Amino acid sequence: MGIQLTGAQALVRILANEGVGHVYGLVGGKLSPLLHAIAQQPGLRFIGTRHEAAGPMMAAATFAATGQLALAVAEMGPGGLNMVSGLGVAFNNQLPLLALTTNQHRAAAYPHSGMFMDLDTVAASRPVTKWNAVVHDARRMPELVRRALREALSGRPGPVHLDIPQDVLAQVCEFHDDEFTLAPQRYRAIGRSRPDAQAVLAAAALLGQARRPLIVAGGGVVASDAGEQVRLLAGRLRCPVVATQMALGVVPSGSEHFIGHGGLIAGAPIQEAFAAADVILSVGCRWSSWMWDAQGPYARRGHRTIAVNIDPSALGHPVIHEVAMQADAKAALTDLIAALEGAQALRTEQDWLPRCQAARRRYESLFEVPEEGAGEAMHPAALAREIARALPAQARVVYDGGHTSFWSNDLTPVQEVRTRFHEPGMSHLGFGLPYALALSATQPGRPAVLVTGDGSFGFTLNELDTARRHGLPVLTIIHNNEAWGIIRAGQRNALDFELGTGLQGTDYAAIARGFGCHGERVAVLHEVGPAMQRALASGLPAVLDCRTRFVPHPAMPLFGSMNRYGFEALGPAPAAASSH
Repeated sequence: MGIQLTGAQALVRILANEGVGHVYGLVGGKLSPLLHAIAQQPGLRFIGTRHEAAGPMMAAATFAATGQLALAVAEMGPGGLNMVSGLGVAFNNQLPLLALTTNQHRAAAYPHSGMFMDLDTVAASRPVTKWNAVVHDARRMPELVRRALREALSGRPGPVHLDIPQDVLAQVCEFHDDEFTLAPQRYRAIGRSRPDAQAVLAAAALLGQARRPLIVAGGGVVASDAGEQVRLLAGRLRCPVVATQMALGVVPSGSEHFIGHGGLIAGAPIQEAFAAADVILSVGCRWSSWMWDAQGPYARRGHRTIAVNIDPSALGHPVIHEVAMQADAKAALTDLIAALEGAQALRTEQDWLPRCQAARRRYESLFEVPEEGAGEAMHPAALAREIARALPAQARVVYDGGHTSFWSNDLTPVQEVRTRFHEPGMSHLGFGLPYALALSATQPGRPAVLVTGDGSFGFTLNELDTARRHGLPVLTIIHNNEAWGIIRAGQRNALDFELGTGLQGTDYAAIARGFGCHGERVAVLHEVGPAMQRALASGLPAVLDCRTRFVPHPAMPLFGSMNRYGFEALGPAPAAASSH
């Protein structure tokens, strides 16, 4: 027997069978068959945004926070173009999602005939998707959606995109009645890829001889749920752990193995640990420039590096290894721990971990700031620490903004994974509010907090309307120094000029109230905690506009050094400053 469905209905049924629960995007006329199918599907929640870029940002956040796939949708033409910047967030951070756009009907598309809103959306999105295709016939909908999901979730994960002409969404076809109950394991691999046994033994032998071992945990550890294995191995080796910005919480802030989060953003203790280490175990880390200085990655050719990554293209580039394992992080670490059980006594120097801990304590002393003077804007370190004190225990926090995120990273405690979120891969300013909205939507019982700069907030503050309409009580706290602070500092320091960096005069609390949200301006430090309590108690999306001053973070010289990589052969490097 068969079943009659439109292309859109077939698509939605496959997604429901995969457990997709959230759809983010902007409505459009040509999307009507798809929106109708979504409205008919129980358990599929649609959240309408105010800009198409927010859709894939929210879908990326859904996977980062829950490990669940989500759907982002956009209208044809400009809708697809707007979506591309959000897809970049997912692509550069290896976060899978399914993006759908519509297009002209088949008689006028691919190649396009010159109608309004014409766009080869597949070509436009190809640089920021892992795989994409046009669905030319609804009869292929099950096949191509499954192919998209397989591509998104296998190997190095990432966003995928299907462009579906409007008449294909509405096309009625007959499908086998068992087409939509096919279990995911029937069409994509589910399970953990184990490492080569000889590679495990070689890695165990290296670690057994290490005097100053160092573990680097990347986003692959979180995706694989391998945090426990990292902590067990660190305890066995008596060594520090560096978690990248995609792996915050793998080692809690209070752990004896914690020496700072996120690579260079955590300052000198991380650089010093790499300089002294003899064996590095890199797990699920792709070695982005957040782990570089002017000479390149902190893992040098003189290190004996063990690399574990599910993506073969991440093995050997940019870091050369002595032992490589193409494998799932949890499977590899489980085998490695077992191999070390029978090993002779490890040779880790007794003072290795205490030395690294002492370096971190010395670095933390740099964050002690004097009392604010009367009428003086808040120091960003003091504001960050006050926010941390007032955060509810179960809160999840997003860090947005170039310089603001440095202070938040150091001064916001983290106890577990998937509770603190950066966007290091694309470093797209303004991702924070969409990200926080997705956190609120997927786990409504836990507070979602965005800590952002005033410049970053301006990119997506329109999504406050999304928050209010859909009952997503995200708390946004703005470090408002009324400037593109880091850009201004770079202009003044490098060439003694200033152009276009001022952002003074905007009342973000008033803007929030205009959207129907809670909004307050906060001028002094002792008001931060009470204002946060009032905002959370309001039950509304809320904005606290906190007046701060620009103070360079202690890690800024390391950030500048990373930006000089590659210039040494060309002569003196220009001073580097980036809003991202």
